[in-house]
Amino acid sequence: MDPHHSAQDVVRCDLCETAIVQMYCDFCHVNLCIACIGKHVADDYQKHIVVPFQSRKSTLIYPKCSTHQTEKCQFLCKECDMSVCSLCIDNQLSSDKHKGHTFSILSEIYNKRKADITKDSEEIENIISPTYEKMATDLETQITNLDGEYVNFTTVVTKHGEEWHKEIDNVINKMKNEIEEMKTKHLEILKKHLDEIKQIQSLIEQSLITLKEMEESNEVSVAMEYRSQNKEFRNLPPKVRVSLPTFSPNTIDSEQLYKSLGSLIPLSFTTDENGYTLKKAETSPKELMDVPELVTTINTGYENLRSVTCLSEEEFWTSAVASDMKCFNVQNTVINTIKTKSGKWPGDIAVTSDGDLVYSDWATNTVNKVKSGQIEEVIRLQGWKPGHLCVTSSGDLLVTMFSDDLTQSKVVRYSGSTEKQTMQYDDEGKPLYSGNSKIKYISENRNLDICVADFEAGAVVVVNQAGKLRFRYTGHSSTTKNKAFKPCGITTDSQNQILTADSDNHCIHILDQNGQFLRYIDNCDLEDPLGLCVDKSDNLFVTEYYSGNVKKIKYLQ
Repeated sequence: MDPHHSAQDVVRCDLCETAIVQMYCDFCHVNLCIACIGKHVADDYQKHIVVPFQSRKSTLIYPKCSTHQTEKCQFLCKECDMSVCSLCIDNQLSSDKHKGHTFSILSEIYNKRKADITKDSEEIENIISPTYEKMATDLETQITNLDGEYVNFTTVVTKHGEEWHKEIDNVINKMKNEIEEMKTKHLEILKKHLDEIKQIQSLIEQSLITLKEMEESNEVSVAMEYRSQNKEFRNLPPKVRVSLPTFSPNTIDSEQLYKSLGSLIPLSFTTDENGYTLKKAETSPKELMDVPELVTTINTGYENLRSVTCLSEEEFWTSAVASDMKCFNVQNTVINTIKTKSGKWPGDIAVTSDGDLVYSDWATNTVNKVKSGQIEEVIRLQGWKPGHLCVTSSGDLLVTMFSDDLTQSKVVRYSGSTEKQTMQYDDEGKPLYSGNSKIKYISENRNLDICVADFEAGAVVVVNQAGKLRFRYTGHSSTTKNKAFKPCGITTDSQNQILTADSDNHCIHILDQNGQFLRYIDNCDLEDPLGLCVDKSDNLFVTEYYSGNVKKIKYLQ
């Protein structure tokens, strides 16, 4: 076996290249066998540091002193910020250069620096580098999706143009019908006048025949009875003049037409200094508590309390069957109140990463954002009504919606006001969600699954990021939960666990990310739980429909 080319061979001495290595020079970084040690240190045995091979690279190599050439620096002068040897700090031997200065042990500074280096290396490897990798991946994904998004954008404009063309065609057809009616009326006028003329012509012809007969007759009585009609015939009927209709086209103002059709908001971009955050270091998994704890109860004063969404660990928004949406803190103080633009109760609420409130309005078929106290329309639907909302980790908006006739349901992903994805059918073409229910709360899991609590179907329906069905959870058999499983609110936590409210059984189901039942939260005096959300510390907020209470529950440790 060739010791120079075999990856399986033991480490050999760097000098003789045959003997197995036993020692190591920590100064020269050379592998040595026992026999070659003397040869290696022969030039200057004092500078070499020979240690057992297992202890290699453990000896600190100190710099030589610039003042005392034979000494090594093992100290640091704090005032001069330079390495010094023991002679430099000996007052009896030293010059005045370091007199009165303070010194640190160089090995201690080295050990601290090494610890900092290791810490920095781990941070770069485990946090900084993965964060930049995610940033690059996000941008690459945006670039990959760019063509499709602009195709959708162009499709929206094209569809709007087709609607305008349709309206123009309708107007033209209406004008054509009016022209046809004018033509019919025109024809009736002319025919009526023609009938009158022909009737007179008939009388003239008859009169002419009578006159010819009289001219040939010798009877006196006949001639005496004759009365002339020429005076009447000379009294000609009026001439009918019917003018053709005319079309006066308006001048086409291209600029005005462009403005009337709609408006394109120009492409713009901003740089957000706080847009990216470093990937968090891995932490130990949290475990479910044996007995969840009720942290606090906040009474909102609402009747028929529906939704809750966390603004922070201390503040949260709520909505009920009322037009006003209220923001509370955990001390039960109202921080803010916003009324819906329509004056009707909102379908659902959510909070963006910027802290803006988003709500759906079934009365106007819109999804709206509240920014700086002002309500802005983000999405307007036609033929569909918005239901429940979820803001994703990427900043997209997931909206459940149902058709006006309550026969179909779907989930649509929006980036701003642009529709990016629709989830309505499985791979077999069957509906993913029941069509006859408005109650479909929605949440995105940390693994990017989309989780929908389908009340009418009695199931939690989970699809992956691409909209492919992963599983349906239809409840867990229990001797104490005897009502049918009808999931309402739904949320997810940092452990990829799915939590859904079972209002009729006064409990909350906790599932793992694959739909396996883990346990109930059925203590804390829960009554008719409906809306759910989890804050950044995995505290659970639960709305109680009839009592108007929001309960904060700790269930992970």
